[in-house]
Amino acid sequence: MKTINLKITAASPNSGPFNIKDDRGNVLANDVSLSSLISGVVYEVDDAVSVVTLISTGDCEWSKNFSVTEGMTAYEYQNLTFRSLKTGCLWTHLRNDTLYNYYYGDIAPYIIEYPFAYKYHDQILQNIKDYSKVYTYIPSTLGEFDSNSKIQTDDQYFNKAVLYNGQQSTGILELVPKPMNNLSEYLEYPILNSDSKTIVFTKTDSFYQYNTFWALQKDDQVPLFKTSCESKSIDKVVNQDNMNYGDLSFKKSQLRAKNVKVRHILDNTSTSHIVSQFIVAPAQISYK
Repeated sequence: MKTINLKITAASPNSGPFNIKDDRGNVLANDVSLSSLISGVVYEVDDAVSVVTLISTGDCEWSKNFSVTEGMTAYEYQNLTFRSLKTGCLWTHLRNDTLYNYYYGDIAPYIIEYPFAYKYHDQILQNIKDYSKVYTYIPSTLGEFDSNSKIQTDDQYFNKAVLYNGQQSTGILELVPKPMNNLSEYLEYPILNSDSKTIVFTKTDSFYQYNTFWALQKDDQVPLFKTSCESKSIDKVVNQDNMNYGDLSFKKSQLRAKNVKVRHILDNTSTSHIVSQFIVAPAQISYK
């Protein structure tokens, strides 16, 4: 038996985790992180081993063989540095026909925003009624994506909503299905979280519906949104520093203006395909 030291000196930052095996067919380790290989790992192998194979099993799958050599001193090994490479991957799409809005290993949020404008008088938004169809796909026997292999569901929907006008915002509304046949659980809503408010939605006569919202901005002279730091494809995110989710209903300020925008977000699952048709936003004239 002999001891070998492994240290990776160049790789894409998205590489790994790694499986490591030798040319004798022995698996030395599984799920070794890139950071561990950058620091260096040690294994005992047979004296006859001359090649070690690194297999990246993450989003970018690749493998590479390395010869076992003795031409490096301990000092040289300790002073090896890592260089991050900007490499690309080849992706095969639609390999899993049950997934939707899922790209390159991550869920891509589905966001749709509806603008509403009212004539003459300011109006107070009452509730939201959304005519959307939500599908779940079933594994196809064809071995490829099959648009007919799906069922329409009633308990899946957008998981977030933001309602706002020029000076008011509800902040993030977490949408969950209404508890069925459980009055005590239903009466727990709305739930006031530190960074959102959880409310229930129902589905009646093919319409998804929800209400129980009010304006939660702290200061209407502070921006309601800010630029996303996570994705350039998302135009804006709620300015959480200007939201007060602790405001109780008896302190509520209704959404009142000549216009309102309804922003729906699905970012917690890739197994639901939402086909948005249209929504209505019933409102009541506000006389002053």
